[in-house]
Amino acid sequence: MDLLKDSDLLNELGPLLSAEAAAEAPGTGVEAADLEQAVWVRLLEHDPAPAEPARWLRRAVRAEARLARRRARREIPYGHRHHVEDGSRPGRVGAGPEDALLHGEENRALRSAVARLPGRCPELMRALLSPRDLTYREIAGELGISQGSLGPVRSRCLGCLRRMLASEVAAPRLRGRER
Repeated sequence: MDLLKDSDLLNELGPLLSAEAAAEAPGTGVEAADLEQAVWVRLLEHDPAPAEPARWLRRAVRAEARLARRRARREIPYGHRHHVEDGSRPGRVGAGPEDALLHGEENRALRSAVARLPGRCPELMRALLSPRDLTYREIAGELGISQGSLGPVRSRCLGCLRRMLASEVAAPRLRGRER
């Protein structure tokens, strides 16, 4: 049975899918429409058509909801990776003066190291660190280089920056008991 040709089945499953997705979505971190779409894709990929479509649909919605919950637990929102140990974000309004000072010093050290990079690296790294959040296409246009060479150049520049900063930062001391 071809699901695309069986519009009665699709019309019958639509309201059930909407209801199931709306019920499961709140705890998943995704919208109900996203769950619906994922289940429709599963249904269209399912060959042959399920023997009990309503039962299959309920299980598929729950499976997609579980996947979404797992994904939400693993993913870290973009702005949260710079938290300091006490949970506050450096540079944030209301952060302590020590946090603001440390954040400012880190920025100055990074920008100073970027300025000492060789070749086109300083201008590329400034573009990548720009608060304007430029795309690769915009950066390539501003620097006058091809978009395809931007990735390899960025990789070389970051490697150079890592080596430069590693030589400037003291190596961590051994922890625990020494033997």
